Amino acid sequence: MSNNLLNSSEGKESRPSHFWDDFFASIVVFLVALPLCIGIAVAVGVNPARALLTGIIGGIVVGFFAGSPLQVSGPAAGLFVIVADLIAQGRESFLSKLGSGVEPQEGEALAYSLMVLGTSVFLAGVLQVVAGKLKLGQWFRAVSPAVVKGMLAGIGLLILFSQFHVMLDHKAIWDGHKAHGGLEYLATIPDAILKCFSSDTTANHHLAALTGILTIATIVTWPLVSPKKLKAVPAPLVGILVATLFATLAGLDIQKLDVTNQIFEETTLPTSADWFHLLIDPIVLTGAVVIALVASAETLLCASAVDQLHTGQRTNYDKELTAQGIGNILCGLIGALPMTGVIVRSSANVNSGGKTKWSTIFHGFWLLIFVVLLPSLLAYIPRAALGALLVHIGFKLVNWKQIRALWHISGAETGIYFATMITIVCSDLLIGVVFGIVLSGIKLLYRFTYLELDLEKEGNVKHLQLLGSATFLRLPNLARTLDEVERGSELHIHLDRLAYIDHACFDLINDWSKQHEKSGGKLYIDWELLQSRFLSDPSLEVRSVVEKRSSGVSAVGDDAAMPQSLSS
Repeated sequence: MSNNLLNSSEGKESRPSHFWDDFFASIVVFLVALPLCIGIAVAVGVNPARALLTGIIGGIVVGFFAGSPLQVSGPAAGLFVIVADLIAQGRESFLSKLGSGVEPQEGEALAYSLMVLGTSVFLAGVLQVVAGKLKLGQWFRAVSPAVVKGMLAGIGLLILFSQFHVMLDHKAIWDGHKAHGGLEYLATIPDAILKCFSSDTTANHHLAALTGILTIATIVTWPLVSPKKLKAVPAPLVGILVATLFATLAGLDIQKLDVTNQIFEETTLPTSADWFHLLIDPIVLTGAVVIALVASAETLLCASAVDQLHTGQRTNYDKELTAQGIGNILCGLIGALPMTGVIVRSSANVNSGGKTKWSTIFHGFWLLIFVVLLPSLLAYIPRAALGALLVHIGFKLVNWKQIRALWHISGAETGIYFATMITIVCSDLLIGVVFGIVLSGIKLLYRFTYLELDLEKEGNVKHLQLLGSATFLRLPNLARTLDEVERGSELHIHLDRLAYIDHACFDLINDWSKQHEKSGGKLYIDWELLQSRFLSDPSLEVRSVVEKRSSGVSAVGDDAAMPQSLSS
């Protein structure tokens, strides 16, 4: 009966009655996705076509197979660092193979780098499909929130530091070479700012900066000042339009977007000789694993967040993971950027009234129509405006409210957040995430093994409070504390704050109690409560100890009525 009801509700979700809701929502999502796709391509350093193709596949293909009907997929800022690093490594690998003294032809290094990226994205998609078919979707969500939020914050800072230079039409140079990595981009920001105030205006950094500032100001103020009827128009689109009109009407001599009218010429279909060689390349294999892990975690966390925004069909995580894998396989085959589920576009979809997967699919068709009919319009967009858009996105990824929330939850969680973020900025995304996961594991191990022993004396009676988990790792501390109890004295052991005790510590207390009894001492302890902290299904040995010790027990509490002393 329940299955029939479920199928019935799913059928209603796909009925044509939601057509107009999905149609109008898809237009809003398209308007949000367009500048974001282009901006991410600029950030990575590739032609915008490669990001737009990802958006098209994310809408039409992934939207059709999706397990999260209202989630929108496309190129994401969260993968910016991985993609940029893969392209850089591909270039270095290509140049090293040529040998010293050999000058590559123009575009050869970039073409090889893009092939490295495409192969990595293809393999990442295969891994995602396999993981989805093995029903591992939920496991990709099993990452500490502090690590995920720290990862996004680290990516946000890297985007901010690198795109700040794009916003000023500045080429970041560090120690004679193009800046690479968060610290080098950060260190060259003062030089970029100083050039805006330089008397040498040939590069027009000040005009690019003005355009970027106008873009950010428009994005921030539009939601506050826009008329009610225009609230649905996304702020990023308005920011890019205002900056483009300003630069065009004022005739500003600043860098514009470099695109081709035949945008599908950017597709790079694989050749068997190159791909078979790249499939075993360590750079490609490492990149594939990193893309698969990060993209899957970001997608499924995004899907979980989208589920909280609406009351419709819930996410099938394994199906969504498989759909993302299919999308990345196609992106890898044609040389497009990798994709994930993206919260900005997804929330725009929900808030604009999207009801089914067709809003996502329609937005992919709008991107396709734009790419086919109007690609020349992209050439009017200033690069500074796109850099400013990404600077704003990077700043938003460092979510200050989340930092405060983590601090209220736990100082350790906040520490893991900052450790992950700083490591990503200073070294590498993978190293940062792994470091954060290791710290989370250490914290978990500490929580599972933490034991506080509070021994106090009241007159001739001693009280021992156990707080935490009594495991073999803390057995020496427990033994040392019990040894401090004088022979023949009276001891009350309180267990109300004990979460767990393992076999080693259980045996220690049992053996110590026997020795204490022989010395004429008294021990008051709730053996049944101790047993409940040991195992839900105790062994016969432990059960027999409990049965022997618990005769005459009153279950009033730790202090009100303890079990009979061992000496009675």
